[in-house]
Amino acid sequence: MIGSSVVVRTRSWIVLCLSGFLGCSAVGSPALAAECPGHPDALGTSRTLVVDPREHPRIGTMQYRETLPLKDHEVVLTFDDGPLPKYSNQVLKILADECIKATFFIVGQQAKANPEGVRKLVAAGHTVGTHSMDHPLTFDRMGLDKFEPEINGGIEWTSAAMTDPSQLAPFFRIPGLMRADGVENYLISRGIQIWSADFPADDWRHVSSDRVYQLAIQRLEAKGKGILLLHDIQARTVAALPKIIRDLKARGYRIVHVVPATADRPATPTQAVEWLLHPPTETVPIARWPAVPHFVFAETRTLPAPSLADLNAQTEHQPLLPRRTKGQMDIASTLPVPGRALFAIPEGSVEVLLSTTLSRRAATRLAMAAQTPHAARGKVAKDKVAKGKAAKPQARHTAHAGPADPNHAAQVKSATPRPTRVASLKKRA
Repeated sequence: MIGSSVVVRTRSWIVLCLSGFLGCSAVGSPALAAECPGHPDALGTSRTLVVDPREHPRIGTMQYRETLPLKDHEVVLTFDDGPLPKYSNQVLKILADECIKATFFIVGQQAKANPEGVRKLVAAGHTVGTHSMDHPLTFDRMGLDKFEPEINGGIEWTSAAMTDPSQLAPFFRIPGLMRADGVENYLISRGIQIWSADFPADDWRHVSSDRVYQLAIQRLEAKGKGILLLHDIQARTVAALPKIIRDLKARGYRIVHVVPATADRPATPTQAVEWLLHPPTETVPIARWPAVPHFVFAETRTLPAPSLADLNAQTEHQPLLPRRTKGQMDIASTLPVPGRALFAIPEGSVEVLLSTTLSRRAATRLAMAAQTPHAARGKVAKDKVAKGKAAKPQARHTAHAGPADPNHAAQVKSATPRPTRVASLKKRA
């Protein structure tokens, strides 16, 4: 049943949309501070964000890359583990006084024991998701046979507690944030959105309410916006919540209410970059290369290697081969084996001299002399002068034999081999 105050707020919201003061992408009737009866200075709910769980199945930067597409200084309040009448009813009263809408993740056992508490949440306009049946902290180690009953049990008992089961949102928060790939894949296959958080207030620990308040504000200030994780079953949370709301109001923060998309309620239009906590700007260069995509091969079988039949190499198709290739094949098959004499090295050659350490220098000189004949002739002339002194007694002896033809003598000398130089090389060696 819709009350008259809700109708008034709806009409005023439409008027504001038409006048252009607020964006019409928000759906529903957000409670503004000026429209919170009896509390003109209330924080209120600035807008309603409609999300499609299938488009963005994982949110919360404590564990995932994406979070809700919030603007700067926007906050989403979430509460786990209820409903527990002693404390959940006090949380509901604090939120109602400030006209704040939040998201509650219900434990199946709590819904089974206190179905009226679930109906109160729905009647107050809050979003209700689930938090497993028994809140085990072993989801990261469970198999399908264990976590499936936990997920389904929480959904069944929470929806059973509602007058209209369609009011149950397809939102799920894993107990203790103990995520696992198998659990997430199962939830995503069923179209259920997985909620982590952007920052907690540690209100499940044995700390004071002042410490819960300090952690909530400090961590929110550090990130500038995001999803705050609280618990509506703790006395310290009840004591810290009014101070948290007071500071949110003083620091200019705004509350956003999140609801799931339906056939009659389309998702709020957003850009993919808005789902990042701190979207990059065009003025900031990208500091790393994009990740290499991971390819999944449908089949691991390899193609067979081509055979000769694939290359038209059968006997009847031999003329189809190129003539040059066929000729090279014939030559390669008929070349004779080289003889051993082809690899023989003559004694006294440069190669033999180079094989010994002491003869390398002499062999190098011999090679250089063969390459430069002009320089070699000059060196031979010097050798002749040196040998002339030793040959004088022999010249006197031959002088008695009669005069000799100078040209003939020159020819004899040129035709005579020069063993002296080789002998001297061997002597040095």
